[in-house]
Amino acid sequence: MTSGILNLDKPQGWTSHDVVARVRRLTRERRVGHAGTLDPLATGVLLVCLGAATRLTEYLQATRKTYRATVRLGLATDTGDAEGAVVATRPVPPLSSEDLERALAAFRGTIVQRPPIYSAIKQGGVPLYRRARRGEEVTPPPRQVTIYALDLIAWAPPDLTLLIVCSAGTYIRSLAHDLGERLGCGGHLISLC
Repeated sequence: MTSGILNLDKPQGWTSHDVVARVRRLTRERRVGHAGTLDPLATGVLLVCLGAATRLTEYLQATRKTYRATVRLGLATDTGDAEGAVVATRPVPPLSSEDLERALAAFRGTIVQRPPIYSAIKQGGVPLYRRARRGEEVTPPPRQVTIYALDLIAWAPPDLTLLIVCSAGTYIRSLAHDLGERLGCGGHLISLC
């Protein structure tokens, strides 16, 4: 029996489930799980637990997360990221670093966030993304999350790059959407690591 934790660099385009299935096949270990779902667009650290270590996933999932995200302003999508269909286009106003800093300040600390409708959160045992793809009305309940750090790394209009340290359960796609709305031009996530 294989047991332990793998620190894997998830490639773009793979779901967390794809990674688990691959590890299961390569190790022939039946008990394999991941410590936190990453969207297919996301790259970077995905902790995969094998065997007896799968009992640790709930503890690993509860830890703080650190992301480097790029948000494109001026376009909003139905998924909150570059994989979705554009639902709104608005001009990006001239924004200074000070304007951006004021907008970012509103998201630091404990905030209430509404997860995207295309998410793995389950309602009635069914992931929201499945219900949304079937055309069902989906309203994810808002949740409290904590943004410990939210720093502007680069501003090259219409794209801004952020360094984010947050609690488990934070949706960076929702943060990108909400930031775009706060700035009055819409926005969506184009990369996440």
